[in-house]
Amino acid sequence: MNSTLLLNIARFLLLLAAQILIFNEMDFYGYINPYPYILFILLYPVNGNKFGLLLASFFLGIVMDMFCDSGGVHAAACVVLAYVRPTFFKFSFGVSYEYQTVRINDKLTPERFSFLLISVLTHHIILFSLEIFKFSFILNILLRTLLSSVFTLILCIVTIYIFKPSSKR
Repeated sequence: MNSTLLLNIARFLLLLAAQILIFNEMDFYGYINPYPYILFILLYPVNGNKFGLLLASFFLGIVMDMFCDSGGVHAAACVVLAYVRPTFFKFSFGVSYEYQTVRINDKLTPERFSFLLISVLTHHIILFSLEIFKFSFILNILLRTLLSSVFTLILCIVTIYIFKPSSKR
């Protein structure tokens, strides 16, 4: 096994464990629920196996659904995020993405921030829309999406910088 595969397996397991054991226990006023486990999808290598990402995203989501008893909403949101990720990369990074020179865990730039923001918002709007699934609750869905996205985004940025690989000397 190569080091990238081992890193992705470790990231998958650690983010899932942190989400289940720590972040699922956080619920601020019923509107703020952090979901930093999606960092697995966001930090997956740009030139990595696309089918592998979709499959891993499905398993990530389905395990979350089993622990949250949420009937597939996490799996759906994760698979959609994994599927649209290349589009978000192209939107945020342009030509840099075409040459696969993008690294999310480098210093925070407007491009990286926009990629993280669009990705988190997309995941959360799908997740909460499917979870609530009633148009009359659209304001509730939007409020939960906005507040949870802000908190998730902060956690994702902090996590990226805490576990950022050291630069070569």
